[in-house]
Amino acid sequence: MEINSKLLLVDDERDIVDLIQEVLQQDGFRDIKRAYSGLEALRICREFQPDVVVLDVMLPDLDGLEVCKKIREFSYCSILFLSSKNDDIDKILGLSCGGDDYITKPFSPRELVFRIKAQLRRQQYQASPCLGDREILNAGALTLNKESCRVYKSGQEIYLTGREFLLLSYLMENTDKIISKERLYEKVWGEYSSICDNTIMVHIRHIREKIEDTPSNPQQLITVKGLGYKLKKRTE
Repeated sequence: MEINSKLLLVDDERDIVDLIQEVLQQDGFRDIKRAYSGLEALRICREFQPDVVVLDVMLPDLDGLEVCKKIREFSYCSILFLSSKNDDIDKILGLSCGGDDYITKPFSPRELVFRIKAQLRRQQYQASPCLGDREILNAGALTLNKESCRVYKSGQEIYLTGREFLLLSYLMENTDKIISKERLYEKVWGEYSSICDNTIMVHIRHIREKIEDTPSNPQQLITVKGLGYKLKKRTE
């Protein structure tokens, strides 16, 4: 069965791109573009507007982290990093600059396909009008529109990555409830992702930077020590 989603594969090792594309095509993906450098990836991404980008970190001109930052200036597509660097700090850097997932080399091509599909499911979840009983969520100064995938604070639009949007949306659907990290993994990352402990912390920190007046002293998105996180419906 053909899958209509658009994919961009970025890696300077052509054999790896060939392998990934072959496996994806076997699984039904047809609309696939390729890039072998950071600048080429940016050009194609602007023109092609992919749903998912598989992005190598080590590229010959711009590195993958810089490419990711630049993509985030004009696109909310899912970005999956592919890298031989497997330290937690490298994963955190990738996620903190706007990436949605991080896969280390050597990798399983089948796992990569599953992770791409998981990202596409998250996008469908984000865009679906059946996410809950309400399409407009409110919490304090925050308003989240699930249909248009936009978030406002005191009437001013704030810009979130796709993963940040899903996290905030789920928290706003469950205001004043303590949500464990495990529950957030299940609802936002899905069953095919293996997430390091710091990943949630990184995404929560970035959300706080966008919704809190003083991110270092959050009043709305708070940590409940040993239990998880809670988004308050109202702030004092």
